[in-house]
This record gives sequence, C-alpha cells and structure tokens, in this order.
Amino acid sequence: ADDNTLHGPVFLQEPNSVIFPLDSEEKKVKLSCEVKGNPRPTIGWKLNGTAIDIRMDYRSSLLEGNLVINNPNKTQDTGTYQCVATNPFGTIVSREAKLQFAYLENFKTRTRSTVSVRQGQGMVLLCGPPPHSGELTYAWIFNEYPSFVHQDNRRFVSQETGNLYIAKVEASDVGNYTCVVTNTVTNSKVLGPPTPLILRNDGVMGEYEPKIEVQFPETVPSAKGTTVKLECFALGNPVPTISWRRADGKQIPRKARRHRSSGLLEIPNFQQEDAGVYECVAENVRGKNVARGQVTFYAQPNWVQKISDTHAAIEESVSWECRASGRPKPSYRWLKDGEPLLPQGRIQLDQGSLTIPNVSLADAGMYQCVAENRHGTIFASAELSVIAVSPDFSKTLLKKLTLVKVGGEVIIECKPKASPRPTYSWKKGKDILRENERISVLEDGSLRIVNVTKADAGSYTCVATNHFGTASSTGSLLVKDPTRVMVSPFSMDVTVGESIVLPCQVSHDHSLDIMFTWSFNGHLIDFEKDGDHFERVGGQDSAGDLMIRSIQLKHAGKYVCMVQTSVDKLSAAADLIVRGPPGPPEAVTIDEITDSTAQLSWRPGADNHSPITMYVVQARTPFSVGWQGVSTVPEVIDGRTFTATVVGLNPWVEYEFRVVAANLIGIGEPSRASEKRRTEEALPEVTPANVSGGGGSKSELVITWETVPEEMQNGGGFGYVVAFRPLGTVSWMQTVVASPDAARYVFRNETLPPFSPYEVKVGVYNNKGEGSFSPVTVVYSAEEEPTKAPTTVLARSLSASDVEVSWAPPWENQHKGRIQGYEVRCWRHDEKEENAKRIRTVGNQTSTKVSNLQGNALYHLAVRAYNTAGTGPSSAAVNVTTKKPPPSQPPGNIIWNSSDSKIILNWDQVKALDNESEVRGYKVLYRWNRQSSTSVIETNKTSVELSLPFDEDYIIEIKPFSDGGDGSSSEQIRIPKISS
Repeated sequence: ADDNTLHGPVFLQEPNSVIFPLDSEEKKVKLSCEVKGNPRPTIGWKLNGTAIDIRMDYRSSLLEGNLVINNPNKTQDTGTYQCVATNPFGTIVSREAKLQFAYLENFKTRTRSTVSVRQGQGMVLLCGPPPHSGELTYAWIFNEYPSFVHQDNRRFVSQETGNLYIAKVEASDVGNYTCVVTNTVTNSKVLGPPTPLILRNDGVMGEYEPKIEVQFPETVPSAKGTTVKLECFALGNPVPTISWRRADGKQIPRKARRHRSSGLLEIPNFQQEDAGVYECVAENVRGKNVARGQVTFYAQPNWVQKISDTHAAIEESVSWECRASGRPKPSYRWLKDGEPLLPQGRIQLDQGSLTIPNVSLADAGMYQCVAENRHGTIFASAELSVIAVSPDFSKTLLKKLTLVKVGGEVIIECKPKASPRPTYSWKKGKDILRENERISVLEDGSLRIVNVTKADAGSYTCVATNHFGTASSTGSLLVKDPTRVMVSPFSMDVTVGESIVLPCQVSHDHSLDIMFTWSFNGHLIDFEKDGDHFERVGGQDSAGDLMIRSIQLKHAGKYVCMVQTSVDKLSAAADLIVRGPPGPPEAVTIDEITDSTAQLSWRPGADNHSPITMYVVQARTPFSVGWQGVSTVPEVIDGRTFTATVVGLNPWVEYEFRVVAANLIGIGEPSRASEKRRTEEALPEVTPANVSGGGGSKSELVITWETVPEEMQNGGGFGYVVAFRPLGTVSWMQTVVASPDAARYVFRNETLPPFSPYEVKVGVYNNKGEGSFSPVTVVYSAEEEPTKAPTTVLARSLSASDVEVSWAPPWENQHKGRIQGYEVRCWRHDEKEENAKRIRTVGNQTSTKVSNLQGNALYHLAVRAYNTAGTGPSSAAVNVTTKKPPPSQPPGNIIWNSSDSKIILNWDQVKALDNESEVRGYKVLYRWNRQSSTSVIETNKTSVELSLPFDEDYIIEIKPFSDGGDGSSSEQIRIPKISS
C-alpha cells in the first residue's frame, strides 16, 4: 500500500541471529527491526515468548525500533527474540532471532601424565577442550612453538574432538605434545598442558590389522547447500590407507574433496542426491575394517505460496492458503494479531489453509501463517479488512438499454456495491414486478425473463436494501423480431476445378445491423487472404452467400454460415465432398528383382471420392531421360491390384520405380520413388554396330565399331572379342579388347600384304560369359602409297586467272600401290613450294583446271598420285605464264535505236593498256526484265543488231573479251517495251 492508504503493520527488516563474543570490546548488542504501516506502528520485543518491559530493564533500550542491550549478560540475555509491531489494524510478530555468547575458558589442569608406547604401536593423545561456546579448531605443538604436528597418512588431528592420532609410532615421535584450541568467533587461543611421549623398551610392536579410531556418526543430518565433513582415521601396522565409497554403489560426488591423506571427506553444496550411506575403508596387508554412517538431507522451510491482504464484506467467506517446502515436511500454525489462532467456532484450520465463513467486523486484523520443522521457522503476514457499505449503484448502474429477440431469454444484471449483501426487488415502470414461471429474480439480484414477448418491453428498476440503507437503478428493455435462416447452405458433391455457391439467406429485424461470417473446418475464412478461391456474394443485407471458385481437394470439409445481430446469432452448416484424381500411391517396394524383371508392391493412396480404376508403373535409370512407362504383367493393372511384375528390363542396370493411379476424373500425382536396385547380370545380347575399318599405316589392319551403350552391356567385366581372317580362308584370328569404351583395334604384322581384303566380326562378353558376334564385313588392310610419278605433264594458260594442266598415269607394271586420284600443286615463281595451292582429282581423271591465279605471272606446277596411305613421288615441275589481264576499261558512249522489231546498239571501241590483253571482241548480254537467265551474243565489231519482241522491258550489258578473259562490263541499260 502507498503511504496515504490506511493499512496494518508490514516488516521491512526482521532481526537476525547473533553470536556475541564475551570478550568483545563492543559492550552492546543490537537486534534490528524496521516496520511500516499507517498509522505508524509501535514496536515491542519478546524474549523466549515473554514481552520485554523496556521501562523496567535499565540495560535494554529501543532505537528507532531496534533493540539495544548494553553490557550483555550470558546468563540473563541468552535466548530467542522476536520483534512485535502493532497499529489499530492489528499486530504481527517477526521471525525468531537467537542471541548466543561465544567464549573459550582456560584448561583447568597444569600437567598431564607421560604416555609410554612401543615402537610400531598406534596411539591417541586426548585434547579435552575447556568450557566454551562457539565453533573450535584444533592443532598440536610438537615440543616447542612454532613446531606443529604435520598431518599425513600416519598422523591425524580430529576437528570434532581435538584428539591427536598416530597410526604407527616411530622413534622420531618421542617428545612433548601440546593441544592448541582456537575459538573461530572470538579468535582467542588457549594451550593445554604438555603430554610427554616416550618409547617402551620391551620390544617393537608387530604387524596388526587396522583399527578405526576416528569415525563419523551413524547418522549425519546435513542442511541443503552446506559443506559436509566426514572424518575417518585408523591405527595399524603397517600404516593403513583410507578410501571412501557409497554403500548403494553410486559414485562419490565429483565435487567431493579428500584431505589429509583421505582422513577427511568434504562434500560442498550438499544436495538431496548426495544423501546416502557412506563407508570409510581402512586397509593394510593384515586386513581391513569398514566404518559406515548415513548422511541425511534436511532443508529449512521455504515459502512456495504466501498469503496476501484480503478485503471482505460482512457475511462473506474468506479463505487463505499458504504452502512451504522443506525436509522434513513443515507443519503449520496460525496467529491472529500475534496470538495463536485455534480451530473453534467459525474458524476452520487445515494445515496451511484457513477459512472464516460468514465474516464479521470482529474478524478484521493481522493474520500470520507459520511454517516450521526442526530446522527452522518462517512467517508470512496478511491483513483482513472487513467492509460495511450501504447499497451503492454509482459504479455499477443498470445497463441503460438491453436488446432481446422475441422468444429469447434475457438477464438484466443488478450488482450494487453493498455489505452485507442486500435483498433485491424489481419494478416494471412504477409497478412492483411479481415472479412467475417466465420471470424470476436470481440469487445475485439479477432479473431473468425467458420466452420474451413484445409486451415485456419497457423500463425496469432494481431496488437493493440492507441494514445500512436502500438504493435503486433503472434501465430499458427493447424487444426485436428474431433472425431466421430462409435458405440454408446444402451439402454438395463436386469435382476438382468446379465453382459453386453455398447459399445463406435470412429474414431479420431491419432496424438491427447484421453480420455474416463463414468458417471452414472450424477456422474463420479470411476473404482477403483466401480471395483466390473464396468470395462473399449476395448483394442485399439479408444474403451472405459464399462462392468457392476453382475448387481443390483441400476445400473438402464442413462449411458453417454464422449470422449475428445485436440480439441473436445462429448458424447453418453444409458438408462439401470434393472428388478429384487419386492421391499418390504409398510405400512402393521392390520385392524381388531378376536380370529382366522386378516384382513391385504398393499401398493405395487416397481415392479422393472416386474409385481408382487403374495403376501405371514408371521407371527411371541413369541412362533414361526422366521417367518412362514400362511393360508389366498384368499388362493393365486395375484399381484393386497392388502388385505387378515389370518385364523387359535391361540386365545390370540400376532402376527405381514409381506408381501413378488414375480414376474417372483424371491421373493423380506419382508416388515417391522406390529404392534404387540393380537388375542381375546376364549374357550380353547386343553386338557392336557399324563394324568397318581400313586405312592406317603400312602393315596394319584397322578395325572399328560403335561401342555398346552401358545400359546394353548386361553385366560387369564387359569387353569385346575381335575376330578376322584373310578373305577366302577358314580359320579366324581372335583377340580380346578388355575396355568397354574401346571402339578400335589395330592388328600389326610386317607380313601383312597391303590393301588385302579381310573378313572381320566383333563379339562381346561380360562376367556371365560370351555373347554373339556382329555380322561379318570385309575390311581392307592398309595400302602402300604410290611409288611412281605421273608422266608427260603439260600446262597451258587459258586466261589471266586460269591454267589447264594434264598428265599421263604411271605405267601399270612399273608402280605399286593403288591410285585413288592425283594431287596438283601450283605455286607462283616468287612463292615457296611448301605454300603451294593444292587441287585433288578423284579416280582416273588426268587433267584439271587451276583457277583464281594472278594475271601475267610465271607459275610452277607438279603432279603426284595419292591413296589412303599417302601421296607418291612428285613429277618434275612444268612452267606456265598466265595471260595478261583483260581490259579494265568498260565500253562507253552506248547508243541504241529501234526500228522494224530490231534494236541497234553502238558503242566506242575499248583500248587495252600495255599490261592488258588485246581486245578480241565484245559480248552483249541481254535478258527480260522479269527473267533471270541471260542470253549472250559475241561480235568483233562495235555495234550489234538484236531482233527482239517489243512487248517486254530488256536489260542489256556490254563487255570486251580478250585472251586474258572477259573485261569490265558496262552499266546496265534498260530498254522499255514499245507499245503498239
């Protein structure tokens, strides 16, 4: 609550327990307590449950609520303190704080008896600390300070008793031992009287088994989060080793630490899972002994659920519940205004719950729930305020206007603020309202009218009365005609892709706003988001039809039209069944596979409301382009068959399969692909295609073929068998080509006759064995190039750019090697022979023309024969000079006349330049304008007469010709047709 609100006391700070050193220079103790409340609370204190009278105790005083004790006294002031806070709303007490005093007195005795032991014997020196309060630590001085006893596997100082243990006495242990006791609170130290240790002279102690002298208790209660320390030490000869384990076989916690040669086991941050029976094992060559004890877990109470302030009206019921965790499980008690609350009269207590029915003003006050176990006590506080109020409608007026439909039900709420609860009566207009079978006043004062009629419309007043007064509030009731569905949506059966309208039309009171909404399978349709398929149609306010366009399978389900006005809401539903192509078949499995068949099975997918009529199987391999249909047995798979055998597969090929279902509506989506499986191997069946060969170098037989595709090889270890023999002989020579990618084999033998025919065939094999051979074909061995040159080579110039060359073939009986043709080489005198132009002839041709040469230039020509093995020796070169170039000047000054169906052309004579051939005549080229073929007339004059029909346009050109060829042409002359 804020500072201005009246409320009971609330602790801001509660006292903590204090351990006060008796020898402290500070001669006072302060216990803190800070409280807020309005009015401001007064503070007092209790010691061991009894109030401290500050006025009568001159040593005690209050400083802003804190208790200050001057010159604290161990006898009078030790005990449990609580702060008590009170204001007019009640009293609360704080948690308990203990005041203890720490001190350490001196040892009483001055001397101790000499201890006499044999060498090798175990020994205990007792410390016997003096009277004290507060935690102690122990150490021992050997002979003189500052020489302390060093603890190891042979010597151990217990921090529980202070005693010094020596597992096996040695000669070096002789001397005086003094116990040093330190109080960790006061930091004071006292020294005990020295104890002399001497060795007996009656022999050395023999070996004996361990005897455990220091052991932890049978039960070690340990608080959550604390550090648990377990001590264990044994006497023995030889010196025993100490180890630790858990009796339940679990591992010692990894966080545990071992000190002083394992004589001390320390478990930090102790938790529930660390509890259990721990064992200490002392062992030497003579035997072993075990000490065990149970480390138990406890936890102080801790709030899980506190109580909170509550306001209640008179005659109401109040319930509080508080819950705390802890181990052992906490018990609960309750306080009211600092005093114990007992279950009597109306007070009901059940562990952490408190119930007060029919609350009265006397029940107001401060309540506290106390949770405690033997390890601690915690307090939770809350205030109960009891309110008395006359009826008040200022914040809860009747609703000004309530709408209801004819035949409906209405509840007019009446909820004034009032305490105690008022009695209620109702008026309609100015008349008292009587209850009947339609009209009733509910327990909370609300008015209920069922089966409403138009006559129920009007103003209604609620009157509330209690001991403190009366109040009323008025509101109006309007009665409207009900909404009715006139045309409901009806269930339909449609096919994918169709569009439909689900009608929803109503009659309603037109003075009320109406709203249509549609849901699909329980979810509202969002017409903006789902506008691709759903659209609201209808137009007038009484229609909310739903159009579904381009229906998909996902649109099957329940559609509900919901109509709402301010007085009623109703709905109408329809189911939509969508028929479509089948869903994908499932779980396509290859049950069995051979070299050419695969046994498949599958499960049908959804039929989408149209029975499946057939299935089709498709296959895919690394060599196929996508999925391909395959042949099956049965050939046609009907919709009730879920297995099939795929036939006609290639051996040794990796296949995967899928299944497609169809029904009367269409073909569905394919299934997921099956696993990939390879067909078994088989003998190869396909032989290489296009077996041929020939060519190559001397003494070679070259055989070629097209490789068999991988998918046709039928197995691993694929290769070729090449067989050949001279034409007309019986026995075959065979060789194996082990590479499946090989497409050529060359047989070399110096005795192989050139260009001799051989019968050749190529077979196949794989891991399963040999297949068949290709058909036999004839291949010729490599031939020799021609050995003799052509004879009688002649060359003559035809023009400035053309030369004709001719030759005679070598004599047949003078050369070897078949001649396939001849190669003519031509090079200009100023060029290198290796850059010569080459022209090849085929067969027996013994002359050819060389074109595109330079005019008036000296050329050298040579001829040689060739065949597949290469070219033979060249003939001697012959020389020829090309003619001068033709005239470069075209005919000029061309004139034409026409008379008597004739055209007469005249032109100027062309004069050749010095480096050009003399003009020998002229060529006149003419053609119809619409015709592509040209006619030519030659003349040695500078005129010509053409007899041409006059009904066509003509195109005419004139050019000179010479020994060097045709000269430059005139421009084209167009002679139009002459009309009749």
